[in-house]
Amino acid sequence: MGVDAREERRTRLARISPARFEGAVAISPLWRGMRLGVAAWLAAAGLPGLALAQQPAAAPALTLFQNVRIFDGKSAALSPPSNVLVKGNVIESISTAPIVADPAATVIAGAGRTLMPGLIDAHVHMGMSTVPLLLLMTADSNYTMLRQGKSAGEMLMRGFTSGRDVGGNTFGLKRSIDEGHLVGPRIWPSGATISQTSGHGDFRQIHDLPRASGDQLHFSERLGMTGVADGTDEVLRRVREQLMRGASHIKLMAGGGVSSDFDPLDVSQYTETEIRAAVEAAEDWGTYVTVHAYTPRAIQKAIRAGVKCIEHGNLADEATARMMAEKGVWWSLQPFLDDEDAIPFREGSANRKKQIEMTAGTDTAYRLAKQYKVKTAWGTDTLFDPKLATRQGAQLAKLVRWYSPAEVLKMATADNAEVLALSGPRNPYPGKLGVVEQGALADLLLVDGDPLANIKLIEDPDRNFKVIMKDGNIYKNQT
Repeated sequence: MGVDAREERRTRLARISPARFEGAVAISPLWRGMRLGVAAWLAAAGLPGLALAQQPAAAPALTLFQNVRIFDGKSAALSPPSNVLVKGNVIESISTAPIVADPAATVIAGAGRTLMPGLIDAHVHMGMSTVPLLLLMTADSNYTMLRQGKSAGEMLMRGFTSGRDVGGNTFGLKRSIDEGHLVGPRIWPSGATISQTSGHGDFRQIHDLPRASGDQLHFSERLGMTGVADGTDEVLRRVREQLMRGASHIKLMAGGGVSSDFDPLDVSQYTETEIRAAVEAAEDWGTYVTVHAYTPRAIQKAIRAGVKCIEHGNLADEATARMMAEKGVWWSLQPFLDDEDAIPFREGSANRKKQIEMTAGTDTAYRLAKQYKVKTAWGTDTLFDPKLATRQGAQLAKLVRWYSPAEVLKMATADNAEVLALSGPRNPYPGKLGVVEQGALADLLLVDGDPLANIKLIEDPDRNFKVIMKDGNIYKNQT
């Protein structure tokens, strides 16, 4: 470029008011990410006077909760009346003495209500929880994704500020929430479940078989709901695909399931070698594998292969519970009972028979988890049912069948947060969750009452959760 051309370009660019240019694009999230790059480009063009100045960072938002009693995620009793200051997205200070409110702070009068950590569901399928299976498998995927975005906002409004997703394509949903385009909880995504042919995650029908080399993947695989893989090479490929897409952990199907049509409940799935291949691939990325399994054989095989967490396990026996305790494996149990929240399978059907067998083991599973002091997590595992999804808090409250209210809430906060932390460097939200303490991330609920005395308060979040805060942002304030 000649001297005259460079001078002409300087003159043309100089006519642009930097203030006008900045104001015109300040509302664009893309611009916020490109500002420094634009400034560097202008400087490189020989226009240092036009390089956009770094705007002073806005002061972190301040929120002061006054006169609250705290369930900190671990204790069996509420704190004395206290005050909690949130700065940005972190709990700055907690004090029984008054905290002087900054004039810019949002002050929330607690009036003696309970401040507690946001709830954590350790077993969700956010891409499949509210959309019926037939619809999910036949409708336009844009339509089902929009419905999933709506259900994510509803989950946050139930007080669940975090969810560990253990199967389904939620990468786009997570990104949209994290970037502020949608309202919803934090998501730890596993991506597609990894299933063997005929396994719990194989959604194909008999007429889809056999799959020949070079055949197109099944619709459920193209959606990113599941990945059918046989042999260590295919397992490694599917695991690595999920890690490439941003999985925080990996989910394998290691045994039969209730809702699936072609795998009996008693069968074990994947060889120990195949499971170990997935474990090693995940560990290479600093994270872990969790498995769907109900029976002793399936659970024990998975533990020998190195998995860190068992999903379900309702048919476990004493030897299996003892093995989980000795190996420090997490047991992600759900309170599956043959009650009003059971999936309504047709009476006499194979699915219904499997459901009755599985739910009959739930009491024993919780007894063994307590007896052997197995590290126990809680989740809902809601699938394909918009009505059941609204029962998230009620499903949690059911745990008082086996635990005290304080133990129940600890499981859904501090304990479940430990499961989230298993992701190590693949944890998408570094920081401490599940507790109310100085330095922890500010995911908080203000409850109208004492949930340690009345656990049923969490069953009606619309009425009883007066404030819902996630990452320091207030999404609901009815004080």
